Amino acid sequence: MNILVVEDNEAVCSMLEMFFAKEGLHGEFVMNGLDGYNRYKTGEWDIIILDWMLPGMDGVSICRKIREENRTIPLIMLTAKDSESDQVLGLELGADDYVTKPFSPLALMARIKAVMRRSQKDNQSERSEDHIIETTHFTINRDTREVFLDGELIPNLTPKEFDLLLYFIQSPRQVFTREQLLERVWGYQFYGDERTVDVHIKRLRGKIGLNAQPMLHTVWGVGYKFDETVTVDEN
Repeated sequence: MNILVVEDNEAVCSMLEMFFAKEGLHGEFVMNGLDGYNRYKTGEWDIIILDWMLPGMDGVSICRKIREENRTIPLIMLTAKDSESDQVLGLELGADDYVTKPFSPLALMARIKAVMRRSQKDNQSERSEDHIIETTHFTINRDTREVFLDGELIPNLTPKEFDLLLYFIQSPRQVFTREQLLERVWGYQFYGDERTVDVHIKRLRGKIGLNAQPMLHTVWGVGYKFDETVTVDEN
């Protein structure tokens, strides 16, 4: 696995280099944001680890530019910011996950492996299954990763929002706990942050609401479900 790490903290880079070597992974470390973006453009990467605050070009700008050019490459953001608005911004820009500093390198490795497993499963599914899924209101194209609501393209879905919606649509009316969604959509349990699920649900609801009627419903005390038939909001 070839990993690009854009991080300006030497201690963090040294720690990650050691753990990558232990896991048999190859990491290339760049400490300037602009240099990191240019290195991304000239290399072949399996995953990108991107710090939020960087000299030269900040991580938010890099994430935005990468997603304009490549919507599928796995990307994890490292951030000292822990507010929901910061998490929403990073996820809205297309990050697959985020890890809040200070972090355990084992936790980051778990996130890397989970994101990669999910990416590989998505690619295998797209090759082996029908690439078009249709429901009452939705049409999903696996190949292009596009979602249409009543024939209208839903713009600006992030990669993980697409994955989450696809998972729900494939199991209509089934209730999932946050832990189940972390395991099955993100690919990890123990290291998962349940707020990640809540943030994605909140953003996704805003994008797929039909006539002000959400189709992602909260089942209090349990989790969430997707149901196009419910006419009364459960929230």
